Amino acid sequence: MKPAVAIVGCGAVGARRAKALGPARLIACSDIDRSRAEALASTVDDAVATDDWRAAVARPDVEIVIVSTVNDSLAAIVRAAVEEGKHVLVEKPAARSVAEIDEVIAAAGARRCKVRVGFNHRYHPAVQKARELFETGALGGLMFLRGRYGHGGRPGYDTEWRADPRRSGGGELIDQGVHLIDLSRWFLGDFAHVTGFAHTYFWQMPVDDNAFLLLRTARDEAAFLHVSCTEWKNLFSFEIYGRTGKLQVDGLGGSYGVERLTFYEMLPEMGPPETIVWEYPRGDRSWSLEFAEFLDDIRLDRLPSPGLADARAALVIVEAIHRQSGYDFGAAVERR
Repeated sequence: MKPAVAIVGCGAVGARRAKALGPARLIACSDIDRSRAEALASTVDDAVATDDWRAAVARPDVEIVIVSTVNDSLAAIVRAAVEEGKHVLVEKPAARSVAEIDEVIAAAGARRCKVRVGFNHRYHPAVQKARELFETGALGGLMFLRGRYGHGGRPGYDTEWRADPRRSGGGELIDQGVHLIDLSRWFLGDFAHVTGFAHTYFWQMPVDDNAFLLLRTARDEAAFLHVSCTEWKNLFSFEIYGRTGKLQVDGLGGSYGVERLTFYEMLPEMGPPETIVWEYPRGDRSWSLEFAEFLDDIRLDRLPSPGLADARAALVIVEAIHRQSGYDFGAAVERR
C-alpha cells in the first residue's frame, strides 16, 4: 500500500513537495488560504482540501505529514503530528528558536515517529557528487570551507513575512543561512567556536539582510560563510578545500545558474591542478531524492539525517550570531 501523505502549507514549496512524493500518495491538503489547498488537491485524484491543519494531521489514514508553512507554524504542527503518531518532513529551519525546537525534540522523543528536516541542498547532484569524492579521501585532510549564498529580494520584500521577526525568527541568516550552516556541518562536523556579524544594510526591516560567519571546529577546520538578500544576481557557491585538492559547487539551477561541480586535483609538483568539471543541467531533483530517503528512513526504522538534531545545531549558531550582533529575535518569538 502506498504511504498516505498530508501536506500542510500549499504554497510554492508545498506544491513542489507534492510533485516529489514518488510512490507515496497525497490524500489531504491544508492551508489557511483554502483556495491554495483546493488548487493543490485538484492535481491529485481523491485528495481533499481543508483550511484546518489539525483535521488533516489527525486523519487516521494519514501516515506522513509534510509541513511547509511559514516559520511561526512549523514547530506547533510538527508537535501535533508526532503526538498523532505521524512521521513528519518539516521544512528548514523547523522552528524559530532553540527553545522552540527543543519542545519539538521532546515531543518526537516520546513517540516512535521519524522527523526529517528539509535541508534539501544536501541532495543537489553537485553536492552529492562532492560528498562522494570527499568520502573517497580525494581531497586529503580537510582544511576549510567557503560558502556564499544570496538573492536580491523583490519590491516589497521588507513587508513580507520573512521581515517580521515574530513570524520568521530572523532574517537572511535563518532563511538561506541555515542551508550553508548545515552543509558546512555535513562536511566538517560540529563547530566549537562561532563568531560573526549579522546586519541590515538595505532593506527597511527589523531583521538582518546580510550575515557573515566564521565557524571553527575543535580541530581548527574553518567555515567562512556569507549569506545575503542584497546579492542582486542570485548566487550559490560552496568550496571545500583539502590538502590535496578542492571541490567547488556553483549554481543550483534556475536563476542561480546551471549547477556545476569542479574538482581541482593537486599535482605532486603543485602548480596548475588537474581539473574535472561535472554539469547538471536537467533541473532540481533534490526534493524527490530527499523524500525517497525519508521513505527509506521509515521503512528501515533509522534516524533521519538531517533531522531535528541537525536543525537544532544550526539554530544554536544562528542565535549565537544574532546575540553577537545585538539582535534579540527570541524575545519577539516569545511575545507572539
